[in-house]
Amino acid sequence: MSETNSAAETVAPHRYTAAMAADIEARWQDFWDAEGTYEAPNPSGDLAGNPELAAKPKKFIMDMFPYPSGAGLHVGHPLGYIATDVFARHQRMTGHNVLHTLGFDAFGLPAEQYAVQTGTHPRVSTEANIENMTAQLRRLGLGHDKRRSFATIESEYYKWTQWIFLRIFNSWYDTEADRARPIDELVAQFESGSRPTPDGRDWSALSAVERADVLSGYRLAYASDAPVNWSPGLGTVLANEEVTADGRSERGNFPVFKAKLRQWNMRITAYADRLLNDLDGLDWPEAIKLQQRNWIGRSEGARVDFPVDGAGDITVFTTRQDTLFGATYMVLAPEHELVERITPAAWPEGTHAVWTGGHASPAEAVTAYRKLAAAKSEVERQAEAKDKTGVFTGAYATNPVSGEKVPVFIADYVLMGYGTGAIMAVPAHDARDFAFARAFELPMRCVVQPSDDRGTDPSAWDDAFSSYEAKLVNSANDEISLNGLGVADAKAKITEWLKERGVGEGTVNFRLRDWLFSRQRYWGEPFPIVYDEDGIAHPLPESMLPLELPEVDDYSPRTFDPEDADTQPETPLSRNADWVNVTLDLGDGNGPRKYRRETNTMPNWAGSCWYELRYLDPYNDEKLVDPAIEQYWMGPREGQPTGGVDLYVGGAEHAVLHLLYARFWSKVLHDLGHISSAEPFHKLYNQGMIQAFVYRDSRGIAVPAAEVEERDGTFYYQGEKVSRVLGKMGKSLKNAVTPDEICAEYGADTLRLYEMAMGPLDVSRPWDTRAVVGQYRLLQRLWRNVVDEETGEVTVIDSEPGEETLRALHKAIDGAGQDMAGMRFNTAIAKVTELNNHLTKADGPLSRSVAESLVLLVAPLAPHIAEELWHRLGHTESVVHQDFPVADPAYVVDEAVTCVVQVKGKVKARLEISPSITDEELEALALADPAVVAALGGAGIRKVIVRAPKLVNIVPA
Repeated sequence: MSETNSAAETVAPHRYTAAMAADIEARWQDFWDAEGTYEAPNPSGDLAGNPELAAKPKKFIMDMFPYPSGAGLHVGHPLGYIATDVFARHQRMTGHNVLHTLGFDAFGLPAEQYAVQTGTHPRVSTEANIENMTAQLRRLGLGHDKRRSFATIESEYYKWTQWIFLRIFNSWYDTEADRARPIDELVAQFESGSRPTPDGRDWSALSAVERADVLSGYRLAYASDAPVNWSPGLGTVLANEEVTADGRSERGNFPVFKAKLRQWNMRITAYADRLLNDLDGLDWPEAIKLQQRNWIGRSEGARVDFPVDGAGDITVFTTRQDTLFGATYMVLAPEHELVERITPAAWPEGTHAVWTGGHASPAEAVTAYRKLAAAKSEVERQAEAKDKTGVFTGAYATNPVSGEKVPVFIADYVLMGYGTGAIMAVPAHDARDFAFARAFELPMRCVVQPSDDRGTDPSAWDDAFSSYEAKLVNSANDEISLNGLGVADAKAKITEWLKERGVGEGTVNFRLRDWLFSRQRYWGEPFPIVYDEDGIAHPLPESMLPLELPEVDDYSPRTFDPEDADTQPETPLSRNADWVNVTLDLGDGNGPRKYRRETNTMPNWAGSCWYELRYLDPYNDEKLVDPAIEQYWMGPREGQPTGGVDLYVGGAEHAVLHLLYARFWSKVLHDLGHISSAEPFHKLYNQGMIQAFVYRDSRGIAVPAAEVEERDGTFYYQGEKVSRVLGKMGKSLKNAVTPDEICAEYGADTLRLYEMAMGPLDVSRPWDTRAVVGQYRLLQRLWRNVVDEETGEVTVIDSEPGEETLRALHKAIDGAGQDMAGMRFNTAIAKVTELNNHLTKADGPLSRSVAESLVLLVAPLAPHIAEELWHRLGHTESVVHQDFPVADPAYVVDEAVTCVVQVKGKVKARLEISPSITDEELEALALADPAVVAALGGAGIRKVIVRAPKLVNIVPA
């Protein structure tokens, strides 16, 4: 504590100090816990026996799951938690039944990385971190219903994560019904013959393996061999959403490469249209909606088949099917499954030397190039490199509109992640194709008339010409001509022609890929899947859930060489043979059989895909959630057609990770009838970030911010000059300030006020420990307005306040109440401060009614001091559930305002008038004012401009 505060303590024994704040805050936190002050009743039982409570509107308020870090909290972490707490408290006081709680998203890589380094079991370190963070959060006085809290690592919780996975595994998407349905209904269609099998055979004629393969093509959770994002540094695969724009892992910033592995996937692409369309009904920031729309990436175009002799068709998706006559070669992604099939044993006669890359055979060229491409990230492959690379496969495909044989290349600028992993190259009208064609001496054909004077010979151009406004040229065969048509008409005409001939059709493509759901790690939810001796995946019956993680001796995943097809990653679970190889009776009528367990684990996103539902019904071991409880808290209602949480607060960095995944899970559960809400989060609010100055020495290494000295605008650490930039706050940057430090110096209520007063909640702002004292002094003045610092006695009196005080009070109530409801907490605090300052300057003690209103006004922001003062004022019930003050409109409106009257732009009079005066009344008053009459001097009036109640401007004739 500072010397000033210490000195004040000796003078005033009952002054509000950090020591007093610590005592008050600890006492009331204990009281709230003992009394269950923040426990939100559920509709089953609790509300039924309490008609008054049942009549209240509900409000479900959530924060994004915190991960229990070993470093604990710094002051930037609680920003959103304090904000939702203030909002939740205000909602309780304005008549709502509020559910507000917080759990922990506790599976994931940090604890496992720590286990690899130290040998400490991830559960041990994670639970210790949870205990520490829980204590830190409790100290802030957050009003959480602690009965509903949990961690995703609890088997009682992840039992239901596994249960949901099995529901997804046992479902398929019926495109005609536009919803998910149980897989048994699909099997029944195959058995009855109402749905033909892929090869036309009867379902009964298929072997068990063949049936499993057919169903895998429909299941919403399925395993497949596919190119994946492999991160050697993490020893696991990553979903597309977990790879940053520069081709590195979102966690840890490790390089990411492509590899081919058998992995579990979620068929999120089946929901692409619904995920896109339902954004319109959500109250989310437009920036987040835009990110999701871009990530889903819906585009309309056409599927076109290019036949390859003896190898089937190469199918492309294009949004410029109007340029099909200009396609002079094709490019496949190096990973494309057709590459091996179409690659011949020898180079075709007359193969251009530059196409071969100097290799003796197509197979040798393809193999070498694939290795080069695998060593690059997707970002590196997509970079606008000056020199385009690729190699001829030795195969030719047939352009379906011209009949021309076009060479097929592989090149790293084509990715499997978009479209079909194959493109028709129209070099005259695409910059990348143009550069590739120049590098490999490929033909170019102009089929869109340039709008400039470059002519129609692409060999003379400096770059491609691309336009949606120009007309088509050189685009005709014996059956169809697009010449002279605009792009839209040409697209429609060629699409119809393709469909009639069975070589293509109009279609919609999405950038969104299926969600890669496997991780080669230990610390995650085990898959409730076993494999029989034929390799068929079988779900565990519900009675065998939860499938718990076994103990292992080594937490390290063993990496592999993605260029060596004979190697596979080895997961920690795979080394526990007793757990992996089991004999089970799955209750399917086959009796006990030998099985092999799935040895991958689910990603850390799994547990956070549905946690809002567990908050509703945390002890239900019979159902995912009681339908009546889910309907009450999250069901659709007026203004929320798809249901969901009323307010969800968290960082914008989860726009296409957690938020997209959680929406997918909700839609599946909704389709299958398990929940009434089709969306998890109706209103989303992204809080900003608390930043801090980072100080670096001449080597660029961060130095402890607390030990930096400032001299005349220059900064020094241990006598050496250091640089200063504003950035993130964190332990590694040596600029972290913990909430414990601030609570010890000033108290939790001061910290709460300061974080809310720093600026608008959705804007990032710099931390300044020196400025915290301002909110500390506000609380000291508040205390002094109610309590005598010498005696500790309450000083309020039972008398009516004066009109000036009533106006100040009701303006503060009106303004701060609206600000809290709108989450404008910084301006709410400003209004409370203004009121408190007014009362501090008033002569004599406060009226009891004013003091009580002041305490209620402060209660959502600084709950500990408010609770203490409320009880000192003689109340026995908690301030938490008191009614928020209601402003009297008569005192909110100013009694009089000053109106300026101008003649020829110069002020001639000032009128004291009612703020509700009409334009007509104000004009009459202004024209009758003696000073205005004198200024006009009998001149006529050309115009009178009235801006009631503040301005009248008179223009003489």
